[in-house]
Amino acid sequence: MEKYDIKFKKRLGQNFLKDKSIVKRIIDVVTDKSDSLVIEVGPGGGIMTRELCQSFNNVLAYEIDTSIKDELNSRIKDFNNIDIIYNDFMKCDISSDIKNYNYNQLFFISNVPYYITSPIILKLIDSGIYFDKIVMMVQKEVGDRYSSLPGNKSYGAISVILQYFYNIKKEFIVSKGNFVPVPKVDSVVVSFEPIKRELVDKNKFIKLVNDSFQFKRKTLRNNLKNYDLKKIEMVLNNYNFDLTCRAEQLSVDIFVDICNNI
Repeated sequence: MEKYDIKFKKRLGQNFLKDKSIVKRIIDVVTDKSDSLVIEVGPGGGIMTRELCQSFNNVLAYEIDTSIKDELNSRIKDFNNIDIIYNDFMKCDISSDIKNYNYNQLFFISNVPYYITSPIILKLIDSGIYFDKIVMMVQKEVGDRYSSLPGNKSYGAISVILQYFYNIKKEFIVSKGNFVPVPKVDSVVVSFEPIKRELVDKNKFIKLVNDSFQFKRKTLRNNLKNYDLKKIEMVLNNYNFDLTCRAEQLSVDIFVDICNNI
């Protein structure tokens, strides 16, 4: 079990893994690690970072907490295939940061701070960079939301948006007792594999989905009153729906069809 001589910062969502066997299971979600660059956000005490360095050709890590710089650097000092950017990942330009690396495969593997889980993956989407696989540790209920299907209570805008871009798989549950300090909830490791869909406009799609779920208990007629409702209803009728339905009833493919026709 890993031990840390660090003052944890609750405002940064710092919960560090202490079981190396779990770290290895996370990394082994990626089966082919050859000729690769992997990005990690929030390396913290470096327990995963060291394993990443042993498994991948190059590692690029982002750490916002400069107070742990000496501790983290000392833990990864034996590796020469890692660069750490001590800055807020959300403010960094990923494309610029990776342009000087040579690789055939790009991965994102992180136990990310839970309070910015969704913003991080949306940033990856917005970057336009192709990731061969994304593997993230998230709160269990967040993992449920990401992979939820139409008709389920947890199905929402983020479910639709992420499932448009990725095949999402919940890999395994990680008990809260495996972290320091112990969080209030269990976690789940989730993998995202990119898929190709035909879409006219990515930004228009994301806006449509967010608008559709703006008031979850309202119908599409109410949530999308500023859109061309006649065109939307024509698409809905093809799937035996109409404007009285709610967004939570519609699959990703239906939202794509609506977006491509308005």
